[in-house]
Amino acid sequence: MPDETEKYESDGSHLPVADQYWDSLQKKDRTALANMTFFDSLDSERLQFRFLNEIRCIDFSKRCLLERIDNVWMVSDDPLLTLATVVYLNNISAVYPMGQDIVGIKDLKEGHFFTGPHELRLDPILSHYGHDPEGFKRAAESRDGCSMDMADVAYRLLPFPRVPLYYLLWQGDEEFEPAVKVLFDRSIENTFPADAIWGLVSRVTMAFLDL
Repeated sequence: MPDETEKYESDGSHLPVADQYWDSLQKKDRTALANMTFFDSLDSERLQFRFLNEIRCIDFSKRCLLERIDNVWMVSDDPLLTLATVVYLNNISAVYPMGQDIVGIKDLKEGHFFTGPHELRLDPILSHYGHDPEGFKRAAESRDGCSMDMADVAYRLLPFPRVPLYYLLWQGDEEFEPAVKVLFDRSIENTFPADAIWGLVSRVTMAFLDL
């Protein structure tokens, strides 16, 4: 992926998926992709998956992401998730382990990327939940988060069935400022370049806050 995240708005605007990525994706074996990602095959051109607590579908022939509205599949106006899904499906080549090697952003090979304009945008979570761990819990659990024994409060969230993000909250008090961190399975490096990780975290954070 070209490094263009400095052009991206927090709502994911200005994120068209280049034709070359769709061209590459259409050459992929759908059955193999379903087996590696744990997506569900609806037919020869569509794979369904769960994004947190929502059902989405990638349509290869129509080159778009779909969401279910009133029991009907509609084109999803969700550029960040569309881009992340296409990148993920283009790059995956195996079933990677989950929960065996959990690392911070600086531990990734491209950790140097996440500075300045590319720093993960976690301040909104601090603003909402830095002094409200119960609210953090409710928000995470409403998005099918799984509680983890980390920090003061922590949850594993699944933007894709085999791609976990771990959101950790340290509650603020009179002495310490609250803090939020996102951890990853190291295998995320096998499927997402740094700018795509940035986009995926941004999209999950938006969902976490209902933005």
